[in-house]
Amino acid sequence: MKDIITLGIESSCDETAVAVIKNGREILSNIIDTQIPIHEKYGGVVPEIASRNHIEAISRVTKKALNDAKITLDEVDVITPTYGPGLIGALLVGLSYAKALSFANNKPLVGLNHIEGHIAANYLTYPNLQPPFLCMMMSGGNTQIVHVKDYCEFEVLGKTRDDAIGEAFDKVARVVGLGYPGGPKVDKLAEEGKPTIELPKTHFDNLDFSFSGIKTAVINLNHKMPDINKADLCASFEKTMTEILVENIQKAIQATGIHTVALAGGVSANKYIRKAFLDLPNTKVYMPDLKLCTDNAAMIGSAGYYNYMAGKRSDLNLNAVANLKLC
Repeated sequence: MKDIITLGIESSCDETAVAVIKNGREILSNIIDTQIPIHEKYGGVVPEIASRNHIEAISRVTKKALNDAKITLDEVDVITPTYGPGLIGALLVGLSYAKALSFANNKPLVGLNHIEGHIAANYLTYPNLQPPFLCMMMSGGNTQIVHVKDYCEFEVLGKTRDDAIGEAFDKVARVVGLGYPGGPKVDKLAEEGKPTIELPKTHFDNLDFSFSGIKTAVINLNHKMPDINKADLCASFEKTMTEILVENIQKAIQATGIHTVALAGGVSANKYIRKAFLDLPNTKVYMPDLKLCTDNAAMIGSAGYYNYMAGKRSDLNLNAVANLKLC
């Protein structure tokens, strides 16, 4: 059987990324041009600045990805860009570039959901992982428990009703003076503290999440008690957030009978969360390599392979969708 080479393109936020993937599981190259130093001084991503930097980087990053993979564009079988969700301007840069490559080189185009890409990051880390499994999706824009029924078939069992978990981490980091990006900085400071501060949890009858209450509680404590130990506050926040995640995934395991769980998204790089999930009883837990947790194009190329093999194709009318849903 012929090897299938996918060219993954990711530009949904502040990473211009292009990767070359073989058969959905093998990374031939994975190039990421990050804009974090640019946005750091603003305390978060500035959409217009992100879009302009994607335009400057996309061609250069693509050439490097092909060179590092030691292939030419002629050897690529399918071009797989992210078309949502994300920042609309940023998405349009990567998608438009992919559509131009597809048209000019007569290559099939398969548009990808960014969330689906994060799930597929696990296939690159674990060559033998196959659906079905549960996925705890945790990123700056999304928090979902997904039943991965097959490579291209998903059911969202629960989701956040307000802030995404990554958004909550970023807001807490900004309030306590840690800056952007917040998640890694909260995680690092939490290691120096003790989780001695009681914070609220919001519970639902289903598997949905709510993080606005705990985020607001942390912000109020910080304002009312300026001398509060920031490390203890971060440790308490991290512990409570993790308890919420674990409680809901245990409910999902009980409801579905599926004892295989994969983590996905940028927040899955959090050390405390990773350890807590590994401690789940009677559960096989998978988590992407740290370099594949945050936005990258390898995960898009992997997901693109399975969509391509399932017969999915996109035409040149494909448009970016900022609030694209998984299902």
